[in-house]
Amino acid sequence: MDNSIIKNIEELKNFKKRNFVESFELGVTLKDIDMVDPKNRITEEIILPNGRGKDIKVAIIASEEMLGKAKNADFLYSLEDLNNFSDDKKSFKKIVKNIDFFVAESSMMASIGKNLGIILGPRGKIPKPVPPGQDPSVLIDNLKKSVRIRSRDKKTFQVAFGTLNMSNDDLYSNINTILKRVISRLDKGKGNILSAYIKTTMSKAIKINLGDIE
Repeated sequence: MDNSIIKNIEELKNFKKRNFVESFELGVTLKDIDMVDPKNRITEEIILPNGRGKDIKVAIIASEEMLGKAKNADFLYSLEDLNNFSDDKKSFKKIVKNIDFFVAESSMMASIGKNLGIILGPRGKIPKPVPPGQDPSVLIDNLKKSVRIRSRDKKTFQVAFGTLNMSNDDLYSNINTILKRVISRLDKGKGNILSAYIKTTMSKAIKINLGDIE
């Protein structure tokens, strides 16, 4: 695939190598949008076609029956754990820092919202509900390949879309998927985007050409 974004990715890969695997980040700045109005804010969870290139942590809060099906979850929490979290919110805050996404049995969602929503809500980590008896494995697998965008009331927002050891084509495909979703949410499409750039954890930012988004 030959386009300017692929060349931008290659340029970033040629920067000074670090002693860790850097992440790639996409930044977007919007224009002509009133971000004070909540309906104009971008809040999306997007499944990347090629994953994040890193381990994404998913926790599930559920009955013992559902926990037994959630073999691919990183953290398993029972109803007893939920009650303990409600009594010790300080400890729960520390746990939340290390978890990217939460899944919960739908019958527990009311209790989670009442007791832990004050912690999970502002961090954009309200659990995805799963009906009792359903296998949560597919949802968990999808979350492990997902990114979350939350613009809040800001016109500029960033999102990770891969790592330095992923192929250029895979990284481009991930960028393309994210930007297509964002563009679809905007009244004027690309006309509401002032600029977009990509960078690695330690590099400078490079502006990309939105004309290369398919």
